[in-house]
Amino acid sequence: MKKILLLSDTHSYIDDAILKHVKQADEVWHAGDIGNLAVTDSIKKLKPLKAVYGNIDDAKARTEFPLNNRFMCEDVDVWITHIGGYPPKYNNKVKAALVANPPDIFITGHSHILKVMPDKKLDLLHMNPGAVGTHGFHKVRTMLRFKIDGKNIKDLEVIEFEKR
Repeated sequence: MKKILLLSDTHSYIDDAILKHVKQADEVWHAGDIGNLAVTDSIKKLKPLKAVYGNIDDAKARTEFPLNNRFMCEDVDVWITHIGGYPPKYNNKVKAALVANPPDIFITGHSHILKVMPDKKLDLLHMNPGAVGTHGFHKVRTMLRFKIDGKNIKDLEVIEFEKR
């Protein structure tokens, strides 16, 4: 079993409250718009990190992290990308690959809107953790925490922080 902390859209922001949750996870997944790589460096000092770059990330971030990150966690097929859309309105850049070979979990960021929803047609779970950084229109900063146990995704929790 693995405890996962899922975050996105840090926009160069990291603090002790976020790092407290990082320390409680087995792995951290970042769905892009990292901003300053000091954010991911801070996370990597504490826990293993899987991440993608987002549209605000510079060449240095794009060298360190991929646009799409697909991997197995226990027996769960995971695909993370920053701009991926929502069921059934997926981004045209990923839609054909997503339909041809759907993962178990499809994770996106970008919108700053927390959303977890099944796509019954593709038999996948879509997750967007919202934004945990302070830059953007969102009023509440959010992350997701859950467990993967074999093929099961369970104990999903929303972690909320006030924006300022």
